[in-house]
Amino acid sequence: MELTWYDLHHSKLNVHQLYEILALRNRVFIVEQQCPYEDIDGQDLVRDNRHIFAIGEGRMLACARILTPLDENNPVKIGRVIVTSEARGLHLGYRLMEQVLVSCERYWPRHQQYLSAQAHLQPFYGRMGFTPVGEVYLEDNIPHIDMVK
Repeated sequence: MELTWYDLHHSKLNVHQLYEILALRNRVFIVEQQCPYEDIDGQDLVRDNRHIFAIGEGRMLACARILTPLDENNPVKIGRVIVTSEARGLHLGYRLMEQVLVSCERYWPRHQQYLSAQAHLQPFYGRMGFTPVGEVYLEDNIPHIDMVK
């Protein structure tokens, strides 16, 4: 499957792209995972935050959000990492995270990368170079673990 990758500052997103990102996050995190939470948290359109996503066959198949470090001592925060159910099994998660890490190095080269992973995905992120920090905790009733690279 041929994909077109985007790495956009939030100000460069068009309305359709932003809608597709929010719709995908809603479909996976809220509906599929049966986890009602407030996804629209005020972080999508501030500072120098970026959105990484892949379009294939006319639809968004994967996306992630990168939050700008608050200062020189804070990490880049990676979150809202999603691959659609119909694209799972195609190793798209690895390709997405490769794009995310390239973006982090390009825009924030001296910063550590941080993410709050769903605990069952710890081995996946471990293969991407992330190591766990602390213990597993519940976030929105789903086990998570903080990881850094």
